[in-house]
Amino acid sequence: MQIPILSGIYADNQNDFRTSYPRNLIPITKNTGIAKGYLRPADGIVLFGEGPGKDRGGINWNGVCYRAMGTKLVAIAANGNYVDLGEIGGSTQVTMDYSFDYLAIASNGNLFLYRPSTGLAQVTSPNIGLVLDVVWVGGYFMTTDGTNLVVTNLNDPFTVDPLKYGSSELSPDAIICLLELRGEIYALNRLTTEIFKNVGGTKFPFQVVEGAQAQRGCIGVNAATIFMEQIAFLGNGFNEQPALYFLNNGVTNKASTEDIDIIFQSYTEEQLALTIVEGRIGRGYQHLWVRLPDRTFVFDYGSSQVTKELVWFELTSGTGDIGAYRAKNLVWCYDKWIVGDCESNKYGYLTSDISSQYGDVASWEFGTQIIYNESVGANFNQIELVGLPGRVLFGTTPTIETSYSYDGQSWSMPKVINAGKQGNFTKRLVWLQQGTMQNYRMQRFRGTSDAFMSFSRLEVKIEPLNA
Repeated sequence: MQIPILSGIYADNQNDFRTSYPRNLIPITKNTGIAKGYLRPADGIVLFGEGPGKDRGGINWNGVCYRAMGTKLVAIAANGNYVDLGEIGGSTQVTMDYSFDYLAIASNGNLFLYRPSTGLAQVTSPNIGLVLDVVWVGGYFMTTDGTNLVVTNLNDPFTVDPLKYGSSELSPDAIICLLELRGEIYALNRLTTEIFKNVGGTKFPFQVVEGAQAQRGCIGVNAATIFMEQIAFLGNGFNEQPALYFLNNGVTNKASTEDIDIIFQSYTEEQLALTIVEGRIGRGYQHLWVRLPDRTFVFDYGSSQVTKELVWFELTSGTGDIGAYRAKNLVWCYDKWIVGDCESNKYGYLTSDISSQYGDVASWEFGTQIIYNESVGANFNQIELVGLPGRVLFGTTPTIETSYSYDGQSWSMPKVINAGKQGNFTKRLVWLQQGTMQNYRMQRFRGTSDAFMSFSRLEVKIEPLNA
């Protein structure tokens, strides 16, 4: 009997079946002949360098990785060394964008512009006001204070004309963040979204695109991003609960499942406002990271398109069941994904060669769909995980454990087997005499990054009790 493993099932206290998503294992939709998909280890993190403080954001501009670390703007070279470019203040997440000549940083309510030839300087025009976000479009840097849309002058980005203020008036809700897509500005308000196009003129040079408004908005300044030529954001409309949406041509489509929504609803609005949404697109994957205050979930856009189901998984650090994921603020530069660290002043890069993080072990877990024998009880004579053994960390002898549940809440004592050694490609991951079931049961598996292997199938050999 083959049991699906790309997502699992458990039960809650409200008499509902819930989905458990793989942790530190990525679902891959590929027909291998063994199964139609498999779970591969999440990428590990390798130390690239250490900066002047914790990471607060990053961007690739003209082939150089720039990051906000601590209160500093830094440039990170291809060898991992950094250069301090100046003081930008603050301690929370920044936003960055660039023009042909300047890199803009919105930090601590202020706007900073950096140009290699002249260095870093703050925009001190009295008309700039509070800067919550910044975006570049059509020759202007546009900022918002939550109420107004403010553009810098075309000929001098350090000056602002107070007669060129605009606003988003679809609804009286506050402006949360700004994004530019196809030359248009998306003003994501708290409960609505308005789209603006550049029409020029002597006053505010942007005009609302009639009929392109959306009746949902964003919950936090960093909770939205451009992804797959759409706007991806965490938010909601009037009298709705927060969820993950895609916005395209004025239409929003939901991407979060009921189970992910339940997790969102376990946080307050103030906590969700700190969410960071960012995309990672690469070798056959399109992943959207939703970084909550203490958990990170990933929406697999590509696999969801193939399976016609919403595919998610979770990333964590350490060996606990739930915890924050250390990597944040993805920047593709120097042919690698450079990331900051939420715990320290380190920065690193992602690699598929390992799944440890800065040399530390990380745990993984996945569950199965319900094993059901049409209400006939059964003995579990053997269960076997089929995959790619023999790639474990050299010099280690890691283990894998499994446990089972009859109710989706309480679990049996784990049974442990050796995961094999490096080079042992024929190792079979088999558990014998694994108990019984009266009606149905669920199985789960756990291990660590030392057991560096992919899993494609769970094969169960059962014997009916009334045979």
